Amino acid sequence: MKPVGRTGPVGRVGADEGPALPADPAGRGLGWLPPLVLLIGIAVLDWNTTGEFRIISWIVLVPGIAAALCGVIGTSVFAALSLATYVFVDGAWPHQYQTGLPDFILVALGGVLAVLACAVRVRGQRRMLHMRDVAETTRRTVLRPLPPGWGGLDHAAVYLAADAVARVGGDFYDIQPGPHGTRVLIGDVQGKGLGAVEAAAALLGTFREAGYHEPALATVAERLEVRMLRHVRYRAAVGRDEGDRFATAVLIGFPLEPAGAELVIEVVNFGHEPSLIVSSDGVRSLPPGDGLPLGLSELTLGGDALPSVARVRLGAGETLLLVTDGVTEARDADGVFFPLRERVAEAVADDPRTAEPPRLVAFVRDGTLRHCGGHLADDTTVFAVRAVQADQRG
Repeated sequence: MKPVGRTGPVGRVGADEGPALPADPAGRGLGWLPPLVLLIGIAVLDWNTTGEFRIISWIVLVPGIAAALCGVIGTSVFAALSLATYVFVDGAWPHQYQTGLPDFILVALGGVLAVLACAVRVRGQRRMLHMRDVAETTRRTVLRPLPPGWGGLDHAAVYLAADAVARVGGDFYDIQPGPHGTRVLIGDVQGKGLGAVEAAAALLGTFREAGYHEPALATVAERLEVRMLRHVRYRAAVGRDEGDRFATAVLIGFPLEPAGAELVIEVVNFGHEPSLIVSSDGVRSLPPGDGLPLGLSELTLGGDALPSVARVRLGAGETLLLVTDGVTEARDADGVFFPLRERVAEAVADDPRTAEPPRLVAFVRDGTLRHCGGHLADDTTVFAVRAVQADQRG
């Protein structure tokens, strides 16, 4: 994982940009400057050397440098310039000091090979940029932008993909308002790659429908479990059996109309990382839950066990901090895990405004990346939500 780059869509703190790739694979820019300086330098040095020590054949390096920095046309131009410069400079020397035909062939062949190598490089970079565009589209489809105040919640989130090239993975999160309250989901599909993305998309699709229509949070949880089982069976039926694919998740239900300064939320935990409740008064944990990850209910006696629904009181201004294991399992150089709760508690004690969702997400993101030196071993999601106070609603 690399450090966060630009700001993401509305409601998100940022998005991982991955390793930098040139915006213009054709190399239009200042890439022509180093090979030009090298060409002039070799020609001038050769002109001022003695006949016993000629370096003009080194000009074969020029198209090679251009192949790494310029486009195909630019490399072709430098290949031609190198050959012409070689002929001109070598011909200016007395016959007994000329390097002759062998070095001419060397420079010509080097230019041809440089152009071919440049064509391969440009094609590969364009393909990589296309893959990143596809991955970005996929990510935005799975992790849709969330409008400000969506479902009566202040929220902020950041997603950092472990695959710095593809930039997609198995982490997922969403907010779904509906006639029965606002439902929040965060989860992490086991594994990586497109298989994990497909599973995340399937779960989010079910969450968005069930979270809107179902009056009971327990029913939403049951629908998610059934969807995961169906997805695994489908993958196996089409010959893409990935073993016991599962997903950890936390499902939270906010009441439709919070009463007074406190509200009671419902929480279902499918074997996910314990979530934190953060406020200016400190940090406490949500109940860890007793459920297995999504997709593993058949391992229990009877095959239909689902996690219980816990009810938790939230005070005014308290923020829910939801993360995936990319945060809690981030290690430093000594192998020490990131102490999330302790760091957040210290930050809130120093500045109570850290409990605000955007500040909290930014703090956890930056702290995690600092702790592991910017090299995350797993996809990482930081998601913070807080109920909008009645006097703040439009």
